[in-house]
Amino acid sequence: MLNVAVIMGRLVADPELRHTPNDVAVTSFTLAVDRSYVKAGTERQTDFIDVVAWRNTAEFVCRYFRKGQLVAVQGSIQTRSYTDSQGTKRKAFEIVADNVHFAESKRDASGSGNYAPRAEALNEPAPAYTSGNTGDFEEVPMDDDLPF
Repeated sequence: MLNVAVIMGRLVADPELRHTPNDVAVTSFTLAVDRSYVKAGTERQTDFIDVVAWRNTAEFVCRYFRKGQLVAVQGSIQTRSYTDSQGTKRKAFEIVADNVHFAESKRDASGSGNYAPRAEALNEPAPAYTSGNTGDFEEVPMDDDLPF
């Protein structure tokens, strides 16, 4: 069987991190995805597709993504049935995300355009970023030092 879904769209709201009773991280978010076909004389239609991400993927999404950002999601389609508050049986379709990627460059991003981690999303301080030589890599010899 094959169940693969790949979509790209804009986040309609900031994702929020939740935890199950067993302390598993989860987030649900919606992407606004434009349809590729436009009927002559009409406006482009947009679908609002629900996505759920679990564990590290959920933490990554909540830390780095904001409303309005262009996001690419790869995962699988899942259905679930439930009964709403009026007692009507319903069926929900959503994509369970395996991978979530930035789909635009930082300078092209709408909104704040800031991809720095949201410390408040995980109730922890944002990590410190360093630049320059950290001493983690061996120096590569110059071309004239090579034996060929």
